[in-house]
Amino acid sequence: MSRALTILTYLALFAFGMAQGLLGTFFHGAGPAPLAAIGFALAIFATCLLGGWGMRRSLGGVAPALGWFLLVFMLGAAGTSSGSVLIEASTAGEWFLFGGAVGAMAGLVASVVFFGGLRRTRPTGS
Repeated sequence: MSRALTILTYLALFAFGMAQGLLGTFFHGAGPAPLAAIGFALAIFATCLLGGWGMRRSLGGVAPALGWFLLVFMLGAAGTSSGSVLIEASTAGEWFLFGGAVGAMAGLVASVVFFGGLRRTRPTGS
């Protein structure tokens, strides 16, 4: 039961990252120009950092970042054959796309450093 719950939690974090990307793709231009986009970038950073903290593993921060990147760059930034895109080349669009990518990567790196694979361990017997 514990393993199944852990897997479901990682899937929920992945889906939450995707949901943030989906909402940001459609609402990054709401309000004053880059304000909502900056808010979405900070939200994905916080989600990655808190996901790593909550799971006590770096994968807790990696899962929402992967979900965000997958959705935003496949759905939002990729153009269609007719040339339409969901994230336009505006101040808000650039802040959402690039600021969100920096936020996701910063949260991912912080979760790996603080909660995961980069910890040094002491050799046994020393």
